[in-house]
Amino acid sequence: MRSSEQSSLLAPYAARAETSQGRQYPQKKHPYRSGFDRDRDRIIHSSAFRRLEGKTQVFTPSRNDNFRTRLTHSIEVAQIGRTIAKSLRLNESLTEAICLAHDLGHSPFGHCGESALAEIMKDDGGFEHNKQTMRVIEILEKPYPEFRGLNLLYETRIGLSRHHSPYDKPEADNFKEKNASLEGQIANVADRIAYNCHDLEDGLRSRIISHDDLKKIEIYRRAYDKISADKIGDAYVRNNRIVKTVMNRLIGNTIKESELRIQDFAPSSLSDVMNTSRQLIDLDKSLDVELRELESFLLNQMYLGKEISSATAKVGDWLSNLFERFMRNPDLMPGYYRKFIDEFGLARAVCDYIAGMTDSYCLKILEA
Repeated sequence: MRSSEQSSLLAPYAARAETSQGRQYPQKKHPYRSGFDRDRDRIIHSSAFRRLEGKTQVFTPSRNDNFRTRLTHSIEVAQIGRTIAKSLRLNESLTEAICLAHDLGHSPFGHCGESALAEIMKDDGGFEHNKQTMRVIEILEKPYPEFRGLNLLYETRIGLSRHHSPYDKPEADNFKEKNASLEGQIANVADRIAYNCHDLEDGLRSRIISHDDLKKIEIYRRAYDKISADKIGDAYVRNNRIVKTVMNRLIGNTIKESELRIQDFAPSSLSDVMNTSRQLIDLDKSLDVELRELESFLLNQMYLGKEISSATAKVGDWLSNLFERFMRNPDLMPGYYRKFIDEFGLARAVCDYIAGMTDSYCLKILEA
């Protein structure tokens, strides 16, 4: 079989489709795609993935066509993830699958929407986007007549279930291992690198944050000084090169530090990796401190800033109104979601429907 997965080139502790713990529902092997290739393709062709184009990352998609959406964010995470995986001789297809799918459970209107749904659902099991991603891939998507869900391989599913960032901790799950594969750990770091770098660029473009503000931040100042020496006159190009300099430093450091951690731990198999709680893919401590400083700056100056935070109350009202409307009259929902009521309860079925909406569709329904 020929596929993007060349097992002979992979490290002994990399994930391999041919030795996977398998799918919930057995399926025949594909003649020329590996199991992780198929997982990636199932994710790309899913309805939930397409809808990420219309979901807010930080700025609503309708505000400016140049700002990132959940879809473009996921693509950037996958690009970073593949770069790291290739450098470490790990499975690029599995890495890409996890990176592309990690935000499938996000609600409309970004973190404002997630906070609103969490408050609405606080007495009915709550709402958390990683947990919702698992519902999407295991229950809500249904491209096959024999079973529901995308029927992804075990290693892809545990990578998604264990996805986390410094401010985004996964809930307990039913997987027996202590950790995800190294490919899953890559997705965590790639996500962190991607959102900090592109939010930095979008923040500069929006003029919510400025060079003068950012010069106090070490990781930015180092990149700014390096690019300023080139005397680039065009502000757009200069901003882009500064952000790419930050990104390249973060990716290069991740590869170098991860190589050292892997060498020190010396795993001989995927099982060794998944049965230790040690994080083998990460930045070194000094650069992690620098990145946390940038994250704190973006949190306070952009995410919690006046322009972004002013939307929180409105989004809460919008989603609360929608939720109450469908709770009073479930027949307003598509039949696909109504059929989940008996199994999961009305509140969860309504939550699933709203969480899957794009920003624009949500507003359209509100105006109906």
